[in-house]
Amino acid sequence: MVRRTAVVLLTALLGLLAYGASPAAAHAALTGTDPDDGAVVTAAPKSVALSFSEGVRLSDDSLRVLDPQGRDSVKGTAHHVGGDTKTAGVALRPGLPDGTFTVVWKAVSEDSHPVAGAFTFSIGQPSDTTVALPSDGGGWAKTYYDAGRYLAYAGFVVMTGAAVFAGWCGGRHPRLRRLAGAGWALLFTATVALLLLRGPYTGEDFGLDSVREVLGTRPGAALLSRLLLLGAAAVFLAVLFGTQQGGGSRTDSRTDSRTGKERRDVALGLGIGGGVVAAGLAATWATAEHASAGIQPWLAMPVSAVHLLAVAVWLGGLVALAVAMRGGPPVERRSVRRFSQLAFWSVTVLAVTGLYQAWRGVGSWDALTSTSYGQLLLVKVALVAALVGTGWISRRWVARLGETAATDEPAEEPVAVTAPAVTASAVTSATADGERARQLARQRDALARTRERRARAADPARAGLRKTVLAETLIAFIVLTFATVLSGTQPGRAQAEQTAATAAARASAGPVSVKIPFDTGGPDGRGTAELTLDPGRTGNNDLHLYVTAPGGRPLDVPELRLAFTLKAKRIGPLRTVPEKVDDGHWSATAVQLPATGEWTVAMTVRTSDIDQITESETFTID
Repeated sequence: MVRRTAVVLLTALLGLLAYGASPAAAHAALTGTDPDDGAVVTAAPKSVALSFSEGVRLSDDSLRVLDPQGRDSVKGTAHHVGGDTKTAGVALRPGLPDGTFTVVWKAVSEDSHPVAGAFTFSIGQPSDTTVALPSDGGGWAKTYYDAGRYLAYAGFVVMTGAAVFAGWCGGRHPRLRRLAGAGWALLFTATVALLLLRGPYTGEDFGLDSVREVLGTRPGAALLSRLLLLGAAAVFLAVLFGTQQGGGSRTDSRTDSRTGKERRDVALGLGIGGGVVAAGLAATWATAEHASAGIQPWLAMPVSAVHLLAVAVWLGGLVALAVAMRGGPPVERRSVRRFSQLAFWSVTVLAVTGLYQAWRGVGSWDALTSTSYGQLLLVKVALVAALVGTGWISRRWVARLGETAATDEPAEEPVAVTAPAVTASAVTSATADGERARQLARQRDALARTRERRARAADPARAGLRKTVLAETLIAFIVLTFATVLSGTQPGRAQAEQTAATAAARASAGPVSVKIPFDTGGPDGRGTAELTLDPGRTGNNDLHLYVTAPGGRPLDVPELRLAFTLKAKRIGPLRTVPEKVDDGHWSATAVQLPATGEWTVAMTVRTSDIDQITESETFTID
């Protein structure tokens, strides 16, 4: 029944995903520049513009244009061209010299991750340049920021898992309170560190000024919200473990005086309130990272939050179970069985939400193996499969615990251990002798620990479960590492879109052809020249010119010259003298068209020593 339900849910989800899907991506990808990368323009452009696959946030120095000597050539600050957040532009100083210019850019994409790069263009003709292209290593800020992100994930998982194990599974082990507190402290510390490091991570200076700038951004608001929610989480943890401490004490008169309905009301309030706080904390990741940008953000953000909550319940619960089983009083069989059921449903939720996130992040089967994101995702899937397999073994041990529950209850009772006899007179004398009392206390503690160890050793199911839970916990932290790396890696869908955009820019609709009729007025002075540019895009093109007479035969002319002009951008005339290949066939290579738009080609053709004419036609480069 459970399997059929999961299949139905998966089918319904896939049907939902197929509806309304549109090409988009997280992590802003550079899709075009003006001037183009490597272009050679005859006149200095007035500005430089970039376009991206999604909106980006700019700082004043997001665009730097350096001349061949490394001097800054911009006038003003970076801005969105025409108010479009998917663009970035900056004006250039007038009177720029000829040579190769380097454009260095940086921005922050909508999913909170910084993107950066560089390209070159030349004025007049290429030249040597002293500018070194920057590396994309990220520096110390990226290293520490990524470490802070991992610690934040780990803190949330441990805190949430320990609280759920204690509240839902009934685990009243004394170590769980310390574990939940450690998770809370880790998440709080990591969040504060992320707020301080966010500025340097995106290219700003370290300091309070950058923190103020960060708080005005969506990631900064998410981090601040996380800190506020952690305040509420501290209250719920205190009430949860305080109530459990009281409930676990048989001598607490206040607890004994509560009715069953009152206890259920407290538990319900803790469950609802704690669930809201946990969901809010999970949303601080969903609203500021991959899920907030790209396709279907309205669905991706809640799915991402639910996915993170399922991870916290499962993996955090494993950590709580491993810690509880390591020492102290034995964990109740009822608690272990309830966690086993909870883990099963958490894995089911993870499978559904993970399938959607994988589809959204990768986008195609090819990207699954050809991109870094896809390869990391495959490794993560393999690790999760290993984790599920280890969990299956743990469930078998849990089943054995259930089988022996009715017949092996005495195993929970203290096991007899040989120890030195303690007489009443010795105890009486020890009361007067403080040192003797301390020795007796140490003996009793040692005796209790020995009883616990022997009780654990006498229960093979519990010993086997402890080993598999420890293995699950170790694998879980490795999975969490890959999840953190994935959240900071450009999704395969974005990388594929960037590659496709580059390919489209380099090979648009194919070769561009234009026919130019002419009549020089002399003998054999009439004809038609068919000009073809391949691939018909910005940058270098191969040019072929076929000249034919009115009857269609090749027309041999003594001279042909061409000039290309883009009036809208004041580019040109760019002069080209093709070489004769055969009668009526002329060609040229590396014909440079530096920008898109409606171009005019002026053809000067001479059919005799004195008969010559210049004709013009227009064509479009997309």
